[in-house]
Amino acid sequence: MRWKKVTLVGVGLLGGSLGMALRHRRLAGSVIGFVRRAASVLECAKLGAVDLATRDLGTAVQGAELIILCTPIAQMRPLVEEMLPTLKPGAIITDVGSVKGSVVRELEPLVKKVGAHFIGSHPMAGAERMGVAAARADLFTNAVCVITPTRNSSPAAVRKVASLWKSVGSRVIRLKPDPHDELVGRSSHLPHLVAATLANLVLDPAWPADQAALCANGFRDTTRVASGSPEMWRDITLANATHLRKALSLFVRDLQKVRRLMATGDPVLIQRFLTQAKSRRDRWQGHGARTSPE
Repeated sequence: MRWKKVTLVGVGLLGGSLGMALRHRRLAGSVIGFVRRAASVLECAKLGAVDLATRDLGTAVQGAELIILCTPIAQMRPLVEEMLPTLKPGAIITDVGSVKGSVVRELEPLVKKVGAHFIGSHPMAGAERMGVAAARADLFTNAVCVITPTRNSSPAAVRKVASLWKSVGSRVIRLKPDPHDELVGRSSHLPHLVAATLANLVLDPAWPADQAALCANGFRDTTRVASGSPEMWRDITLANATHLRKALSLFVRDLQKVRRLMATGDPVLIQRFLTQAKSRRDRWQGHGARTSPE
């Protein structure tokens, strides 16, 4: 479908990439971006992420059929509260946040009061690079995007949000908010904390200077995501703390198993552990996510 006016609240990597995709595929009459800094207005225009960037939230959302929240999670509710008086009746709001439970619980009833619709989204297409300068029009191509409607969601709004993500190349699946957070807590949020912990440990300035010189491709690949936005990941860690604590406990348990395995000195058992990990990852890599798109 083609939208008349789409507003991106936040034009960084995800917002900028979505704007580029919408414009490149001619999916919207106009794409408006709300930004905080004056420098961002010029940068968005230079890179072609939006048709118009503005620091006025009311101007950005007025008359918009679709609004996508592309900010850190903690900023979403205050921004929605600010835009409520300006929302067009029937407008659809979605987001790109990595946590869905708290976001949906807070925003769905808030938006419903003014005759609009909130449908949670999570395009799994992020990267460690930040800002609109890192945006690209093909970021969502073949990426999984989870939408998290509830029993209170408008079926028409759900279909339109699913259509949005399909139209920019994503494979859409539906999950309830809480199961989404549990699964992503293990597959996305836990790896980030592990990478951050590993970076802090290995690159601690207390070690000899040669330590950093001996960090090669394996270390670089394993810790890549630790270069992501600390503000964004702070919000994710706090918002999904319940599921993330459970995932961390399981990870610590399995690390302890590895330590006990090493204590045995048994090469057969150690190789079996490593072979199992290789087999599972190779199978995943070969077949992709085991989910059924809509």
